[in-house]
Amino acid sequence: MVIVPYSDRLVLMSRYLQQLVMESIGKEFDLDGNPVYQGLNVFGNKGGTDAHAFIQQLNDGRNDFFVTFIEIMKDPMNVKISDKSSMSDYLHGFQAGLSSALRGKERQVIEMSLREVDEFNVGMLIALYERAVATYAELVNVNAFHQPGVQSYKLASKTIIDMIDVLQDKLPTAKGFSGTAEELAVKIDMVEDEIAMEGIIAKFAENNEIRSFDSFSVSRNWNDSEWIYEVK
Repeated sequence: MVIVPYSDRLVLMSRYLQQLVMESIGKEFDLDGNPVYQGLNVFGNKGGTDAHAFIQQLNDGRNDFFVTFIEIMKDPMNVKISDKSSMSDYLHGFQAGLSSALRGKERQVIEMSLREVDEFNVGMLIALYERAVATYAELVNVNAFHQPGVQSYKLASKTIIDMIDVLQDKLPTAKGFSGTAEELAVKIDMVEDEIAMEGIIAKFAENNEIRSFDSFSVSRNWNDSEWIYEVK
């Protein structure tokens, strides 16, 4: 699902729809408990300056998407390019030309126009997509209104945050240590948590000058093949 609004004021629309659609539709199980792995990947940016970043693939690559162009009809000001054309005319030309090129390659294209960017029209746009997502969820038989994947990452994050406190208790016992993260994990009895542990001590080491700990300090140096950590 590709969203390309031709307005600087709608630059966040694709990011909003990324959250709305992917959080609502991306589900492992359907309403009957069957594994279905539903989801739509959403990306995009504003047209005119950013569309070319992904149009090459849309035009010549895989035909597995649909793109929505959102054009604003009313110009905030008249910026002339010549006696007969304005900046807005050029922007329209880019949008219409791109849409035509994609339709010529039999891509699925939706063209949407709003009179202007104001509270009413933006509200209508949000309401439209909210209802479209709820309807789509019913069609593919998933619950659009819960986010078990979000909850699972929050719980995993809490485990990492708790580990920060544990490490500050354990690292003083490793004073004088010099070696790899794997070796440090063995020394402080955190072998099963080595990957998470290294992520935390790397942050400790790189912020050693601005973040002080009461009973230890951590630094690291690259030895051409891996990071060597020192605990003092």
